[in-house]
Amino acid sequence: MSFDIDVRARRGDVEVGAAFHAGDGLTVLTGPSGVGKTSLLDMIAGLLRPSRGHVRVNGRALFDARGGVNLRPELRCAGYVFQDARLFPHRRVRANLLYGARDAARLAEVAATLDIAYLLRRWPRTLSGGEARRVAIGRALLSEPAFLLLDEPLSSLDPARREEAMRAIERVRNARTVPILMVTHDVREAERLGDRVIALG
Repeated sequence: MSFDIDVRARRGDVEVGAAFHAGDGLTVLTGPSGVGKTSLLDMIAGLLRPSRGHVRVNGRALFDARGGVNLRPELRCAGYVFQDARLFPHRRVRANLLYGARDAARLAEVAATLDIAYLLRRWPRTLSGGEARRVAIGRALLSEPAFLLLDEPLSSLDPARREEAMRAIERVRNARTVPILMVTHDVREAERLGDRVIALG
């Protein structure tokens, strides 16, 4: 799996974007707040249309301004974990995990990888920040994505919850089942989790 990204978009008076190549494993995109890290993930996922450039994953064009290609988000097969977990409050954890799942038989495997099996009957409002992030990652994995996008998955977590979430991300990374692009502004997170680190800005 390979990423070939070269995109730009205007956000108000500021132009944001980046150009990079990345392979399998976990690639960390790091940089100061306001440099456009989240906007970059949005462009890759198809939630923000670039003004120019291209997004290619494994040679497949998801967006190409010159070629007139702009696949809808649901056709890009991205698993996107936002800064806030965005769990459905009216569904228990199990139902959240299975929402959009392409292979429900993998529930036990994913729950074990992320250490969330004990949460399956809980409501989202009862979860800690770290637990909610792990559930969100699990839901993304169960959708059988071609690649995973993690937007500041460790932000606003206390040290204990951050460590739990970091260990879960490490287990997903080490399984090598899906390539990951992760955004963070924390250099220590980047050095620990990334197979490669790309500085933006």
